Amino acid sequence: MAPPGYASASTALDSHSQLTTRGEVAPTVTPPNQKLTLRDQLFLLGHNDDSGRCRLRAPALAVGLAGASAIQLFLAGRLTVVQPSTAEDASLLLYTRSGASIADPISCQAFASIAGAQTPPQLSSWLCDFSLGLYARARGHLVSIGVLRESVKSHCGGVFQTRRWLATHPRWTVVTRARLCYLAQGRELPDNYTAALAGLVAALGLVTHLYLDDDAASLPKRLTSVADGHHPEVRAITSAVQRNAFNLGQSARRLATSVKARNQPRLPTPSR
Repeated sequence: MAPPGYASASTALDSHSQLTTRGEVAPTVTPPNQKLTLRDQLFLLGHNDDSGRCRLRAPALAVGLAGASAIQLFLAGRLTVVQPSTAEDASLLLYTRSGASIADPISCQAFASIAGAQTPPQLSSWLCDFSLGLYARARGHLVSIGVLRESVKSHCGGVFQTRRWLATHPRWTVVTRARLCYLAQGRELPDNYTAALAGLVAALGLVTHLYLDDDAASLPKRLTSVADGHHPEVRAITSAVQRNAFNLGQSARRLATSVKARNQPRLPTPSR
């Protein structure tokens, strides 16, 4: 039996029938890709299939990967998201729960970082902290399990090299993309993992890159609506991912504007 958060491609096709009326996680509900966690699927969707180039700034995608790790733990029953009782503190707090063993090494790191904290970490702060270095770790994990391979291209007689990481087989993205496409077109009901992935894709602005439906203008709203129909805790994590990614983008734009302004030549002051 696959551990929580894992599935074969064959069982994924029937997983939507295992939802309860409130979208509760049934014991056999599983995500759509064999061996791939929610974080792995988001990482692959965040890159161009042919060039391997990241569709977003790496720090923004890393925040999404941290959110996917938190959602994976929640759906596996190992994490809770709690609203503090004090009215002054509106930040959501993360608490771990005992349960089945965690097979994925990065999910283990996420669980340990929350469980080992002296006080329950705030959701938004934890996403930023855990995202540091997560992009490279997630990529390295996909290489270690044979989903990605490193491609090195030499330039100028070997003086310069370009490194890319490409999927070893199209199936790693085909199944996930098909599930999102069916969801966007209303052809089938999503399981909890696909609904969460749809929310993350919409929150990070990846929808326009995936060509899931002809009506691209309304697609982000439709995917967000599907995601919002599931667990409120997942919705809270997705919203925090969206805010943090937006703030990172704003900071990067301000920095770029500041650098550009400093590098512009100053015009000489006209003499009187």
